[in-house]
Amino acid sequence: MSVHRVMGVETEYGISVAGQPTVNPMLSSSQVVNAYAGKVIRARRARWDFEEENPLRDARGFDLARDVADDSQLTDEEVGLANAILTNGARLYVDHAHPEYSSPEVTNPRDLVLWDKAGERVMLEASRRAAEPPLSTSILLYKNNTDNKGASYGCHENYLMSRSTPFADIVRNLTPFFVSRQVVCGAGRVGLGQDGSRHGFQISQRADFFEVEVGLETTLKRPIINTRDEPHADADKYRRLHVIIGDANLSEVATYLKAGTTALVLSMIEDDFLTTDLSVEHPVTSLHEVSHDPSLRHLLTLKSGRKLTAVQLQMEYLENARKYVEDRSGADTDPETRDVLDRWESVLTRLESDPMSLSRELDWVAKLAVLQQYRERDGLDWSHPKLQLVDLQYADLRPERGLYPRFVERGRMARILTDAEIERAVHQPPEDTRAYFRGRCLAQYSEHVAAASWDSVIFDLPGNESLQRVPTLEPLRGTRAHVGRLLDRCRTAEELVRAITGG
Repeated sequence: MSVHRVMGVETEYGISVAGQPTVNPMLSSSQVVNAYAGKVIRARRARWDFEEENPLRDARGFDLARDVADDSQLTDEEVGLANAILTNGARLYVDHAHPEYSSPEVTNPRDLVLWDKAGERVMLEASRRAAEPPLSTSILLYKNNTDNKGASYGCHENYLMSRSTPFADIVRNLTPFFVSRQVVCGAGRVGLGQDGSRHGFQISQRADFFEVEVGLETTLKRPIINTRDEPHADADKYRRLHVIIGDANLSEVATYLKAGTTALVLSMIEDDFLTTDLSVEHPVTSLHEVSHDPSLRHLLTLKSGRKLTAVQLQMEYLENARKYVEDRSGADTDPETRDVLDRWESVLTRLESDPMSLSRELDWVAKLAVLQQYRERDGLDWSHPKLQLVDLQYADLRPERGLYPRFVERGRMARILTDAEIERAVHQPPEDTRAYFRGRCLAQYSEHVAAASWDSVIFDLPGNESLQRVPTLEPLRGTRAHVGRLLDRCRTAEELVRAITGG
C-alpha cells in the first residue's frame, strides 16, 4: 500500500573517445572502469561472484537452453571485462560495449534517485581518471539510450515482488502502464525509428527499440515485459521484476516518479486491487505511437473499446492508486507515498493542459523546450544535424559541456536532493538493505573480501584453505540496524566471520 519496496536501477552509459570514432567500445569502457577502480578503490579488488546467477530462467516456468541463447543473455559468465564493487554497495562494470553502474538495493524511490545520481558522479570521475596518465584518453560519457545509428543501451529498473503473484497478472496490468508512463519519464529524442532517420521529436529514447510484448531478451526482440526470473534473493519468496523499458533519466523528479508510480502499481497488482482491465490494443505499436506524439493527443484503443490518451490512461492508474492507498492505509499513509501521489497528479494535470509548463521537471519537456528555442532562433527543421547534437549535449555528464548540468546550476531544473547527499552516496551504502553489509565489508576488510554479489560476500581469510561465503539472501537483513554494531566492534574480517558463523 506504499511506494516502499526493495528496488534498484542499472544504467549503461553512452561512450565515445574524442577524435577516435572507430575505437573499440569494450576497450574504452574497460579503461573507464579500471581507471576508477585503480585510482579510487586502490585496495584489493573483489571479483564479482557469478555462482548464484541464472539469467536464462524464465518467469513463465522454463529455462532457456544455453545453446540457443544469444551471447548477450549469458550475463552469468566471467568474460574478463572490467568489474568493480564499490563501497556504496553498487557494481561498476562493462556490460557488452558500455560502462554500467548498477545501484545498490534501496527501499524507496527517493533513495533510488539518490544512488542513481551518485552513479552519475562515479561515471564522471571515472572518465576524468581515464584522462590522466598513463591512459590520457579523453573518454566522453552520456546518460542516454541510443547512438541514433540503430543501437540502443539500457536503463533497467528492478523491483522485488512476492513470488505468489501470478505472472500473468503482472503482464496484464503492467503493460498498459508501461505503454503510457513514458509521458512522465521519457528522456526525449530527436529522430524517429531505431536509426533516427525519420525526422521529428519523440518522447522516449527507448520506445522504438521494443518489438514484442513479453520475452526473455534484453538486447534483441526487446519486450515490454521482460521475463527474466533471477531474484538475487530467496527464490521461494521473491521474484525480481526486471524492467527494461525505461529511459535513462537525468531529471530527479522524472526518476522519482518513474520508480514511485511503478512501485504503487506493483503493490496494487500484488493485492489484486486492479479490477478494471486497462489492456490496450496492439501494445507495441501503441508504445511507438505515444512516443511519436509530443502533443499528447494520440488516442489509445483499449480492448474494452474505450479510447484514451496516454495521459488519461495514466490518470486511470492514479485514481486507482489513490483509492488503493486510502483503502489500505488511510490517515496512516507514509509521507513519501502521499508525495508520489501528489506529484503524479500535478504532473498529469499539467501535461493535459500545458505540457511545456513541465520544462523544469521532466526530461523530454526540458529537452523539447531548448530544441524549440534553437529551431525558432535559427529557423531549423527537425532534419538539421545541429538538433541531434543538442540532444546529445543534454546527456553529456561534463558540467562544463552538458546542458542538463548547466540547467541545474542555473536553477532551471527542479531538485529533490542536495549535492551533499549525493556526494555522500558516492561512497556510503544505503543503511536499510543488505547493501549496507556489502559496502561496509568492502570499506573495512577490502584486503580479505575475495568476491561479492547481490546475495553473498566471500572472504579469503589468512590461514584458511577454503573461502568463507556469507549468504545475503534476505535483502532487508544486513542493514545498519541489524549488523551496524557488529561491524563496529569487529576490527578484522576474521573476527566478523567468527561472530557470524559462531566458529
